[in-house]
Amino acid sequence: MAIPIFQVDSFTDIPFKGNPAGVCLLSENMEDTWMQNVAAEMNLAETAFLLKQKDGWDLRWFTPAAEVELCGHATLAAAHILWELEILPDYADARFHTLSGLLTATRKAGMIQLDFPATPAAPAAPLEELGDALGIDPVYTGKNRFDYLVEASGADEVRNCRPDMRLLAEAIPARGVMITAASDRPEYDFISRFFAPSIGIDEDPVTGSAHCCLGPYWSAKLGKTALTGYQASARGGAVAVRIEGERVLLRGRAVTVIRGELSEEV
Repeated sequence: MAIPIFQVDSFTDIPFKGNPAGVCLLSENMEDTWMQNVAAEMNLAETAFLLKQKDGWDLRWFTPAAEVELCGHATLAAAHILWELEILPDYADARFHTLSGLLTATRKAGMIQLDFPATPAAPAAPLEELGDALGIDPVYTGKNRFDYLVEASGADEVRNCRPDMRLLAEAIPARGVMITAASDRPEYDFISRFFAPSIGIDEDPVTGSAHCCLGPYWSAKLGKTALTGYQASARGGAVAVRIEGERVLLRGRAVTVIRGELSEEV
């Protein structure tokens, strides 16, 4: 039987903006190697694989090179597809069983709200290779269980950053690196970019999971629990963030750009 697969642009309502994700609807368990091959074929930052269970869906995420433990934009894309195809009623929450525990998605005021675990960064000793790879002198360096967080001196330094991807991939012991600064535009509280060449993503367009770290960081600095971040990649995208204790609520929109199915031969 052919397997439905979609490409969805997340954290945007404009096609070809935001962060594209694959969403693959499974009817049975598939081998890890098969899912990794499909993700490599899709060649997107992440492809989400959904399998229905009694109380929700099993959800796994693969980059073109590896499985990851947490992904925001592909989760948003997965929830969007469930509602768009009317697999899930508008009023019902989407429940996802993942490597990061139970994650939920809810429809709120025309947007999709994700309930994710906060992943705050602890202060970390600056790595010489990190500053060299980013070409900046960090104001602050932190690290959580996934990534390094680096505060730059200003928004322009974030926008103009041209990383040495080879050095980031080879010398930085983390999934990725987020560079951030206070926003110089009034509609946003902070801006960021995210680089993860070690898992096959040079620059991720809009990274929901990074905002589980960026949100707590800027909440503490700015003294507010509701913030809006802008990820200043070439595609760009905005993420609304609310801090609620050890959880982070992320809001965004999504738009389907490709609908198809995998050949029965794969």
